[in-house]
Amino acid sequence: MNKMFSVRNVTLATVVLCMAAACSSTRTQKSAGETVDDAVIATKVKAELIDNEMTKARDIDVEVFKGRVQLNGFVDSSAESTEAARVARNVNGVAGVDNNLKLKGPGRDAGDVADDGAISAAIKAALASDERTKAHQIDINTRNGVVLLAGFVDTAAARGAAFNIATGVKGVVKVDNQIAVK
Repeated sequence: MNKMFSVRNVTLATVVLCMAAACSSTRTQKSAGETVDDAVIATKVKAELIDNEMTKARDIDVEVFKGRVQLNGFVDSSAESTEAARVARNVNGVAGVDNNLKLKGPGRDAGDVADDGAISAAIKAALASDERTKAHQIDINTRNGVVLLAGFVDTAAARGAAFNIATGVKGVVKVDNQIAVK
């Protein structure tokens, strides 16, 4: 009877450990709970940016991986960039903030905006067709031919490939690679 009890305990312990391992996250993957937590954090950060009179939330992309927030895009001033980072840091659950916001620079006409949109679309298409990159993990913001790459990827090779792909697209003046490796 003692033998049976210990075998059952060992079996039960093994099942519990396997289930815990299956539900836990790895360095590059999030558990279901972390995915929900990150979505909640991203929503809260975006809401706080909308409520803040100094930040233009429509120009700021928010990405979150395991509580680490990336602020990406182009803003009007360094004060807006600083305020956006401050707002994000004050949201409950934020483990850290990577402020990748860049200054917009001079005004643009409709042609510039269309060109930037075409550049972003060409980069996204090239990333999607390259087996080294997962296009859905990478944010692309383009302004006056300057491309800001951001997001969280699985490997340094994917980060480098995204940079090389973006620099090869016609019309790209410069690539600022702010992609983080998970």
